[in-house]
Amino acid sequence: MEALILSAVGIGFVHSLAPDHWLPFASIAKAQGWSRQKLIMVSLLAGAAHVGSSIVLGALGIFLGLGLFHLEGAESFRGNIAGFLLIGFGAAYALWGLKHLRHNHLHMDNAKTVTVWALIAIFIFGPCEPLIPLMFLAVQHGWYGVWLTTVAFSLITVLMIVSQSMLAFLGMGLLPGRRMVHMERWSHVMAGGIIALTGAGVMFLGI
Repeated sequence: MEALILSAVGIGFVHSLAPDHWLPFASIAKAQGWSRQKLIMVSLLAGAAHVGSSIVLGALGIFLGLGLFHLEGAESFRGNIAGFLLIGFGAAYALWGLKHLRHNHLHMDNAKTVTVWALIAIFIFGPCEPLIPLMFLAVQHGWYGVWLTTVAFSLITVLMIVSQSMLAFLGMGLLPGRRMVHMERWSHVMAGGIIALTGAGVMFLGI
C-alpha cells in the first residue's frame, strides 16, 4: 500500500508539470492584474475541479463495475474537449484583447468574472489521465485504499497547480520595467495567444 501511495504522489507531481496545468493562470493573472490571493484562490478551485471530475468518474466506474478500458476512453474524449476549449478560449481572449486596444472602455470587471469561470469550467473537462488507473489498482486494498490513493494524488496535483502558477506569475514580474510597460498594452492579446498555444501544444505535440 505504501508503494502505491508513493507512486500516486510521484505520478501526480510529474503529471502536473505540464504547462496547461499552470501557464493559463499565470498569464491571465498577469494580464488582468490579479492579486496573489486571487491567483491562489482561482488556481485552487480549478485544481480541485480538475481532480474532482476524474474522482467522480473513477468512483462511479469502480462502483458500477465498468472496465478500465471504457473509463480511459471517456477520459481521452474529455481530454480532447478540454484541449479544444483551451485553444478556443485563448483565441477568443486574444481577439478580445485586440478589441481592448482600440476601445479602452470595455468592461474589465465583467471580463474578469467570465474569465475565472471559463478557466474553472475548462479544468472540469480536463482529465487527470493517471488518476483512474491508480484508483483501479487501489481497489485490491478496498475503498480505504482507493481513498488514500486518491487523496495523495489530488493533494500533490492541486499543490503543484497553485505553486507553479504563483512561481510563473512572480517570474513574469521580474521582467525589466521598460519592457513591462510596452508589454502591458498587449498583455491580454499575449495571454490569449499563450493559452491557445498551450492548448495546441498539449493536443497535437503531447507537451
